[in-house]
Amino acid sequence: MFFRWATHPFLPCFLRKFFSPCAYGRWGCPPGRFPLKFDAALTCYLVKGRVRAAVKGSRECVEFGAGDLVVFPKGLSCTWDVVVGVDKHYNFDPS
Repeated sequence: MFFRWATHPFLPCFLRKFFSPCAYGRWGCPPGRFPLKFDAALTCYLVKGRVRAAVKGSRECVEFGAGDLVVFPKGLSCTWDVVVGVDKHYNFDPS
């Protein structure tokens, strides 16, 4: 599986307690399609929105949204179909 995600009612509290706000950026976008290639692993927590991500060259598609923590591995190419505008916290890990 190319994506890992978790949804849990206490996840926002966990993020506030263990991740410094300075360590994570914030990003948002309106609905649309975005081809992406990750040169570093991306960890993101969706505050708002809904996304369908399709892996390039595969039929695999994953849907995630508000309250989900998602990890995209380094080297992954995919297309995000943003169904509902996104507001997320994110961090890139180049290792």
